Amino acid sequence: MKLEHIGIAVKSIEHQLKIWQDLLGFTAHMISEAPEQKVKVAMLDVGGVTVELLEPLSDESTIHKFIEKRGEGLHHLSFEVEEIGKAIQDLKDKGVRMIDESPRKGAHAAKIAFIHPQSTGGVLIELSQRDNKDQEV
Repeated sequence: MKLEHIGIAVKSIEHQLKIWQDLLGFTAHMISEAPEQKVKVAMLDVGGVTVELLEPLSDESTIHKFIEKRGEGLHHLSFEVEEIGKAIQDLKDKGVRMIDESPRKGAHAAKIAFIHPQSTGGVLIELSQRDNKDQEV
């Protein structure tokens, strides 16, 4: 596994880009919507690590619920895996509690699954598999 991105929950990508771009000098290389997740996503390259800003598109979005409960900030760490189904099964065999028992569609055509934070010391971890590695994120 390798770190794929860091997900940050924000109320407004437009507002946060003023901080990330104007103050810190990083550039968003993609802004898109992930309707399945009910979020708008901005991807920034931060010294070789991708930071994913996540803005809720509706009150039903898990990001909206996260912000209402905890405020803006770090939402999850995402790790790239070669075969997500196998990774899920390996973790379950080790007694790890999964939020997603099978992969689901994430942003940028990735297959994703979340590990329950109770199994990871309170950190929400996403597993991510992109079949087309050449696809820009």
